[in-house]
Amino acid sequence: MALDLFAGIPVTDYAAALPWYERFFGKPPSFLPNDIEAVWEVAEHRYVYIVQDPDRAGNALVFSFVGDLDDRVAGIAGRGIEPAGREAYGNGVTKVIYRDAEGNEISLGGGSGDG
Repeated sequence: MALDLFAGIPVTDYAAALPWYERFFGKPPSFLPNDIEAVWEVAEHRYVYIVQDPDRAGNALVFSFVGDLDDRVAGIAGRGIEPAGREAYGNGVTKVIYRDAEGNEISLGGGSGDG
């Protein structure tokens, strides 16, 4: 049985948030379900979406563990977005934290040699 995973990020103003997420992911949305929602496929059957939902905006936490952390961080920096923080753990894992204008946190992590 396939597993489709959708991680949602509520934003106050969809139109204002969309360009930042296009830069972060390095591409336009994979699909647009409606006028206030955009979805990116980040891996097969795994999606991150933004949705206009002012009451919940700014509180999302999304974390992805990747095998190419350095390349992804460099790519995001090349599109004009710098990390808000970086954490290194004793087990060789590095976590790179990004925040959109509303404070939603999107983090990438990688193991030894990846970050």
